[in-house]
Amino acid sequence: MPSLKFDLAYLQVGIEQLENYLQSKELYYPTGEKPPAGEPPFPRLTPGGLLLTQARLTARDLKSPFLQEFSELNKKLDYIKKKWRVAWEKKAVRDFNARINLWRNFLEDHRKNPPGNYDRYAYEVRSRVILDLLAKEELQIPSEKLDILPNLDKILRSVFIPGDFIWEQEIRKGFSPQEFWYLYGSLSEV
Repeated sequence: MPSLKFDLAYLQVGIEQLENYLQSKELYYPTGEKPPAGEPPFPRLTPGGLLLTQARLTARDLKSPFLQEFSELNKKLDYIKKKWRVAWEKKAVRDFNARINLWRNFLEDHRKNPPGNYDRYAYEVRSRVILDLLAKEELQIPSEKLDILPNLDKILRSVFIPGDFIWEQEIRKGFSPQEFWYLYGSLSEV
């Protein structure tokens, strides 16, 4: 999973490019920037990607100067989201719709071939987390799309094996087992 340096750098790059992104037609916007040395490439910019990175950083026990840098980035993100509220909401709703399809597809792939897909869960569950984070944004998500999520959760629960937190322990406190129950376990291999 991403390191502290990676998350801070991605958030910085995302905020720097956010206004251009919000005015573009693309949902998955290439940053064109290089990550810190030794880190994987940045994912494409989306509202959900920024919210996930923000949540991961909030969960960390940040010390100065990282805490100050993160605080400044949060202020900038909030400012741009307010300034471009309509554009942010349109992109975020598109992101929600895309993520629900990605999540549904993963669950369907797992249903068809559990041994070939169960080990992808720790990565693929990002989409489920992002769906929750986007839903908290007070977006005008069509009810038919929101209604899909509980049905997908029923499917997930039928193959879910409760267990330990599956991401890095240093961010565990930001993802409570009550709200993010699906981060505390794995999928059945059969």
